[in-house]
Amino acid sequence: QTDTIFDGLKNGLTFEQSLRSRKYEHDAPNYTPRISSILTTENGTLHYALSILKSDNGNPDCTERFTYTYENPKNGDGRFIHTYTSDGNPLPSFEGEPKLIRIEGDIDTFANNIWSWLNEENKVSLFVRFTDIETGKYETRIINKNK
Repeated sequence: QTDTIFDGLKNGLTFEQSLRSRKYEHDAPNYTPRISSILTTENGTLHYALSILKSDNGNPDCTERFTYTYENPKNGDGRFIHTYTSDGNPLPSFEGEPKLIRIEGDIDTFANNIWSWLNEENKVSLFVRFTDIETGKYETRIINKNK
């Protein structure tokens, strides 16, 4: 999925156009949503977009595509999309606008807090990046259940 976005941008496509060739995971009955994001900085401001591709309430014939964009968000505010809303069989996909979260502490504290809040049975991986908008320098943390 990351390669799809990278290749699309390299070939002049937008973030959304790049994702048109992708769908949710074909792991019936859950059809796990795919989540992507892109972040850009320009003239000292941050812009980002989050995308979720999912089946239409478990219907594998229809892919729902949602992209949420945020321009110049308030310092310390972030948005969060997760794959499922709760337990179930099949697991119900995330719905609605990405959740507003307050970003506090250093990257390790923040990443560990998010990881601890996720459902133990369903969490797989987490990607967290802190970016200094003025310098472009960043720190990344990836936590993977399957190490």
